[in-house]
Amino acid sequence: MLTLNLGVSALQAPNIARPEFSFDFNCFSPFSTVKFSLQNHTSSRTSFLVVRGKRSQDMSAQNLDIEMDEEEEEEDDDSEEYEARSGFRGKEEEKNYDKDPEFAEILGSCLDDPEKARSKMEDRLRKKRNKILHTKTGSGTPMKVTFNKFDFSNTYIWFEFNNAPLEKDISLICDTIRSWHIIGRLGGCNSMNMQLSQSPLEKRPTYDALQGANVNPTTFYNIGDLEVQDNLARIWVDIGTTEPLILDVLINALTQISSDYVGIKQLVFGGSELENWKENLTTEDAGYSVHRI
Repeated sequence: MLTLNLGVSALQAPNIARPEFSFDFNCFSPFSTVKFSLQNHTSSRTSFLVVRGKRSQDMSAQNLDIEMDEEEEEEDDDSEEYEARSGFRGKEEEKNYDKDPEFAEILGSCLDDPEKARSKMEDRLRKKRNKILHTKTGSGTPMKVTFNKFDFSNTYIWFEFNNAPLEKDISLICDTIRSWHIIGRLGGCNSMNMQLSQSPLEKRPTYDALQGANVNPTTFYNIGDLEVQDNLARIWVDIGTTEPLILDVLINALTQISSDYVGIKQLVFGGSELENWKENLTTEDAGYSVHRI
């Protein structure tokens, strides 16, 4: 390592003549690295001159490849980049903090005065309950369920709504029936394998895989499309397996839908006709529509 000191008039290197440097960079081959440090006593900053070269006996000028590497500029760039990133995050955090000053005030007072914070939160809920709680659009009257010559292998399920259902209501009913059919077709509604629901609640639940694999499987053979006429609808089903549990699953789901979303006056299992249903009404202009399950 040779050191160049700007405060000294000559380069001190014993027994070695000062080499002459050539800046023709295109004529050199790869070299190892030798670093020359230039120190300026009048400045607190130091820059480095990296000199690549292969040290030979005569220190030939053709064995030197000089590359300037200004580390001071890189450090300045890194610091500026860091400051830019830090500044961006700071603005983002400040924006999030100021997004809801009312809520920030409530959180700030919860440790000093919990009762005051609770009172503010209750007042906030009362003012914004329409945005937080959605009003039920269903019916307060429970859905009536009846059976009329129901057959598990070939029958209709009839719906009578309180009012003509909207498009979103029909979409919800179709999604529910579609999910019900998929679960039934996969054997999910099998009352012969109810191990967890029949186990005592005070004990740790256990499941016997061998018992579950040996029960008689259930399935859901086929299902038609949902037909709608005004406030009436029907769907043809072929459940195949005599499994009452699969009917309970559908009734429970439709009961919740009737209460929260679209009022269903009655649900009828079986029968080839329902009052006010017109078999010859098959055009959309007359209020008839078919929805694929």
